[in-house]
Amino acid sequence: MNHVGVEELRALTCRLAVEGGDLAAAGRRRDGVATTSKSTATDLVTAHDRAAEQAIVGGLTASRPDDAIVGEEGTNRPGTTGRTWYLDPIDGTTNFVYGLPQWSTSVAVGDASGMLAGAVYLPVTGELFAAGRGSGATCNGEPIACSATTSLALALVATGFGYSPAHRRRQAAVISRLIGEVRDIRRSGSAAVDLCYTAAGRVDAYYEEQLHIWDMAAGLLIASEAGCAAGGFAGQDPAPEELLVATPALFEPLVAVLGEAVADVRSSSPLDQA
Repeated sequence: MNHVGVEELRALTCRLAVEGGDLAAAGRRRDGVATTSKSTATDLVTAHDRAAEQAIVGGLTASRPDDAIVGEEGTNRPGTTGRTWYLDPIDGTTNFVYGLPQWSTSVAVGDASGMLAGAVYLPVTGELFAAGRGSGATCNGEPIACSATTSLALALVATGFGYSPAHRRRQAAVISRLIGEVRDIRRSGSAAVDLCYTAAGRVDAYYEEQLHIWDMAAGLLIASEAGCAAGGFAGQDPAPEELLVATPALFEPLVAVLGEAVADVRSSSPLDQA
């Protein structure tokens, strides 16, 4: 089982993402949505999140019983193969609850060197984004690539907000600094969707703070395989705490503008005073 190749893993991420996403969509149509909250009152979770995660875990137990699994809804299974699966059964739960189309099911698998394969499935639009390490990125099987935009002033930039009101106030202050330097700002409500839209050239860049690994595992691989540059706001390695993904020509200009804006806002509005 350790010698399964990237393409086989990529196919498995696709199958599991579609199965989990379709299960969540069907459950919503059948049962509607009832929500509870997690970290804050606006951090929603539904029974469909949990059911989709358990379905994906069941598929992995059958196909990859010795791999580790980390899921947003509490799955934390150790493994012995050196490979770990990262599951986000519904990325964009608020959109899911409100009936907006921008939510996704994200499945990725990685090893000590990073992500090996990943898939992000949007059940409402029927789009399946996928990538394997070193083998490019696709949407519904067709190759995708990031945009060719080179001017920061013409860049369409996506972002997301945290659940804490204090964090959101700081993030809004950063946007007020950034919006005059770019074409416009977009906010879909799903990190995985934003990463895939950047990969496909539908937006030119995406940044966000305070993500979790399952939010970005598949989408970051897809964006990177589509030709995007990725890192933190100061150009360091990408991480859930700070993630910036952009076309190669825009990455450094955004680091300069975004890094300065974030540093200024953090220094003038520490969270314990927000």
